[in-house]
Amino acid sequence: MNSKISDHFVLETFQNPEPARPYTIRMRLPEFTCLCPRTGQPDFAVLHLEYIPDKLCIELKSLKNYIWSFRDKGVFHEAVTNRILDDLAAAASPRFMRLTADFNVRGGIYTSVVAEYRQTDWQPAAPVHLPARGADCT
Repeated sequence: MNSKISDHFVLETFQNPEPARPYTIRMRLPEFTCLCPRTGQPDFAVLHLEYIPDKLCIELKSLKNYIWSFRDKGVFHEAVTNRILDDLAAAASPRFMRLTADFNVRGGIYTSVVAEYRQTDWQPAAPVHLPARGADCT
């Protein structure tokens, strides 16, 4: 399965091996870079992607190449975070997806942008509360 993101890029997906089970996939992408649209200086970020797949999962090498495609693009933190989320959600149509972009300091300011997507009819399961490790279970 492939999703065309632009004229030059295809984001690959594959069939979810357990579509009946809602489970979470978490990824940490520590090498994200883009350019500041004002100064042209590089911006560095760690991206944290978590999603609950529906029918498709995102293929990792394709994701890596897609993320690297921003290295020479001048874009604001807020815009690039939302663009990446939109592209990934369009490619995989997950039940839920959250992208957190933790940008390194620029001008004495750290920026963290969090964007979420959810299918219209999707609701999370009720949280399960377990006792802390070593807690008395009596």
